[in-house]
Amino acid sequence: MPNFLTQLTQDTWPCVLMAMGGGLFLSFGNVSIQYAWAFVGLSVAQVVTSSIAVVIGTTLNYFLDDKINKASILFPGVACFLTAVLLGSAVHSSNATDNVEKLRSFHENLKETEKVPEITTDEEAPSAKDIMENVDVDNVCAEEAKKAGTADFIIAVESQRAIKVVGESKVVGMSITLFAGVCFALFSPAFNLATNDQWHFLKEGVPHLVIYTAFFYFSLAFVVTAVFLNVTFLYYPLLNLPKSSLKEYLRDGNGRGWAIAAGLLCGFGNGLQFIGGQAAGYAAADAVQALPLVSTFWGVLFFGEYRRSSKRTYLLLVCMLVMFSVAVALLLASAGQRKTVASKINRLQHQNTKPMENYTHATFDF
Repeated sequence: MPNFLTQLTQDTWPCVLMAMGGGLFLSFGNVSIQYAWAFVGLSVAQVVTSSIAVVIGTTLNYFLDDKINKASILFPGVACFLTAVLLGSAVHSSNATDNVEKLRSFHENLKETEKVPEITTDEEAPSAKDIMENVDVDNVCAEEAKKAGTADFIIAVESQRAIKVVGESKVVGMSITLFAGVCFALFSPAFNLATNDQWHFLKEGVPHLVIYTAFFYFSLAFVVTAVFLNVTFLYYPLLNLPKSSLKEYLRDGNGRGWAIAAGLLCGFGNGLQFIGGQAAGYAAADAVQALPLVSTFWGVLFFGEYRRSSKRTYLLLVCMLVMFSVAVALLLASAGQRKTVASKINRLQHQNTKPMENYTHATFDF
């Protein structure tokens, strides 16, 4: 295995650029998904982005890895992931409809509020956005606001959000989620190309980048892109967010410890994914996309997502998670074993010695 420091000085720039491209994609995906969480929630955003990452990324990795994974198991798993994406979109739409009904019910109960108009027909029923703009947060019951899933809870949470999402188009949230999924789908194949050089970028005799060298360049590109994007969004925010500055950011350290912990976990996870991909195939290593099963647990139990929703929403949520679990299991079952250069040489040598073995053990009659 080439030395890490030695590889830093070798002419491996085509593969270095591929590794840095992977870091670029991951950085764009991570920034995008933070906006997606606000619009569609932790549970749906993670499942949809991970499923897209598998549908596109795993298919690319399968062909890049010379089909070492079992196609008869892998692609049914990919189909299950695609189904999970469609179910995730349905869950988001159904839950948004449930929230509108909760807010309208809350609106009708505020008879004493002067700003509440009389509703005589369905056409006159206010939108969720209108309700949020007209209802005073002081009207929210403190006790009800503690109960996840109630209209009071939704209003209280929305009043604290930097990104106002109630009443916004469903297309906006899902579009951001889809973009994040495509970014996540491309970083793993880019890293695969960087370490295995399937497109023969390197000159003859130059060794492939080892995992650690490629991961160094991958992380470097990720950090530079993340810093650039986040500083830019401080001064030129999206989605009508208030402007800020680097000075204000450094002054406000609230939640920074959690952010650093999340970054460290992301880095360790990516490193282990790449090590596993080099050994068993990057297509099977995409099983790390099982992370939505954990994030859904957090979203439902700790953040109150989908509480007090309709039976239809619950049914769609369960179907999405079941389909996703089946897909992850199939992905793991499709794992193969990468044939290294040494193993190929040994196999060829073994084949070449077989005729001689047959010759030495043969008997001849004259």
